[in-house]
Amino acid sequence: MPDNPQETVRELRDLVIAYTKQETVEPIKGLGRYLGFGLAGAVLIGFGIACVEIGILRLLQGWGPVDVENTFDKNWSWAPYAIVIAGSVLLAGLIWMFRVRRKRKKTA
Repeated sequence: MPDNPQETVRELRDLVIAYTKQETVEPIKGLGRYLGFGLAGAVLIGFGIACVEIGILRLLQGWGPVDVENTFDKNWSWAPYAIVIAGSVLLAGLIWMFRVRRKRKKTA
């Protein structure tokens, strides 16, 4: 142990600064990386789901024989949009239900 009180105070200050960095800055960096990957994944999944929904919508709009009117023409032109929206809401509800069920199993 040093005999000089100034050196002791300096070492204590350096120790406190190093500990504070270890316990605050490094976990925040890890949290930022975790949030970055999570946000990137959410954006990519959202983009993929939107592309699939547009594909289903275009499929429904072009559904029917080529030489006659399509199934969803004129007064039924809103139906493909309603079908895609209803399917998306149903899918989101199912995912939410399974998520809640799995959370309950973990806590029980």
